[in-house]
Amino acid sequence: MPDWLAIVAALLGGGGAAGAAFYLAGRRVERRMTDAAARAAAADSARLLDDARQRMVLAAKEELMRAREAWDGEVARRRRDIERREDQIEQKVAGLEAEARELGRREQACQERERGLGLKEAEARTRLEQVAGLTAQEAKQELLRGLEDEARSEAAALGRELKEQAKKGADREAKKILAVAIQRIAAEHTAESTVSAVALPSDEMKGRIIGREGRNIRAFEAATGVDVIIDDTPDTVVVSCFDPVRREVGRLALERLIADGRIHPGRIEEIIAKCRAEIEAGIVEAGEQAVYETGIKGMHPELVKLVGRMRYRTSYGQNILEHSKEVAWLAGIMAAELKLDVQLAKRGALLHDIGKVLTHEHDGTHVQLGVEVATKYSEHAVVINCIAAHHDDVEHESPVSVIVQAADAVSGARPGARREAFETYVKRLTQLEQLAGEFPGVEKVYAIQAGREVRVVVTPTAVDDGKASELSDQIARRIERELQYPGQIKVVVIRETRAVGFAR
Repeated sequence: MPDWLAIVAALLGGGGAAGAAFYLAGRRVERRMTDAAARAAAADSARLLDDARQRMVLAAKEELMRAREAWDGEVARRRRDIERREDQIEQKVAGLEAEARELGRREQACQERERGLGLKEAEARTRLEQVAGLTAQEAKQELLRGLEDEARSEAAALGRELKEQAKKGADREAKKILAVAIQRIAAEHTAESTVSAVALPSDEMKGRIIGREGRNIRAFEAATGVDVIIDDTPDTVVVSCFDPVRREVGRLALERLIADGRIHPGRIEEIIAKCRAEIEAGIVEAGEQAVYETGIKGMHPELVKLVGRMRYRTSYGQNILEHSKEVAWLAGIMAAELKLDVQLAKRGALLHDIGKVLTHEHDGTHVQLGVEVATKYSEHAVVINCIAAHHDDVEHESPVSVIVQAADAVSGARPGARREAFETYVKRLTQLEQLAGEFPGVEKVYAIQAGREVRVVVTPTAVDDGKASELSDQIARRIERELQYPGQIKVVVIRETRAVGFAR
């Protein structure tokens, strides 16, 4: 290696060592400066923290002072209120003590006055007993009887006056509406009983109906469910059954068998099946016709069929289908007069007795069965209430229900609309007269107008005018409770006083 290169390498080697020494010295100086800055920053942070702590302590002391001043003010205010209320209470106590002293003085005066009145009452009682010859108890009872009779008389007179005032307007409008409705109705009625008579061409036909050893008549009765009565009546056979539909099937089948002439078990079953199908079709047709005639729309087909079955059901001799149609017409007219829903009135009226066609197959009253079947087929709530309330089993929920009940009463009470057995009729009249005759003061009782009116003659000295009005109401209420009857019964109490003088 040349000399100059060695010199350069030596210089380069000495410069590196010097650079490293300077670098280490710089790092130590930088570290000292960083430590000094950190110590200065920590001192500043401690100083700032002390200042903040001092400011917070001062703020808390000021807030505490303000809260203490506010509390002292509130305590002072409440103390003043308490002192004021104590003063008011002391004043009220003083006033109450004064009132108590005054009441005590008045009580003492009242006691003295009561003692004086007691002495005077005893003297008066003694004097009255001496004059009237009655003890105090007897006089009190006599006075109470007089007051009771006077109160009863005044109450009866007041009740009669109020009833007359209420009836003035109501009777006039009701009679007008009923008259308008009735004069527009002229429906024909047919009455059916539980038997149907079938005419025979000759008495020889009776033997053919019975058949060999009775096989024909047994087959006929088994297939129809009716009783065939063959007796000595000439040229007539009676078909008897409680179910009017089965009775009609039996009557029609027997007439056709007689007309055909071929009477044997096979033919009997064939004819009966045909007649039953015709009757069922006729029931549906009758229901549809009734719905059409009354102008009702949207009725369930099953309800229409039940309406048709009413054609073969009677009540007190009145055909229920004709009765229901008449009630529907009456109710519709009255609803129109009163500006009510005519469709609902007709619907409720036509269905009000629908349960009567179900009483053969199901348990329960016709009202209960009618409500059940109407509810089953989703009838309107007003229609269901018309069915439930037309015998007052439940409360009326709408004027339409009341109209249906009134129309039902008009149709059933019309003279000639219903029939009843002679024994039942006589028994009802006897019960009416006996029931009305059990009231005190009644002298004679007469049931007239086929049992639709009861006239009660009373003793004038025992029953005055006020009691006569009260007695008519009592008799009417008792008749409602204890008797069963169609329509309504009028109760008339008659009181007559005669004064007789002689001129000589």
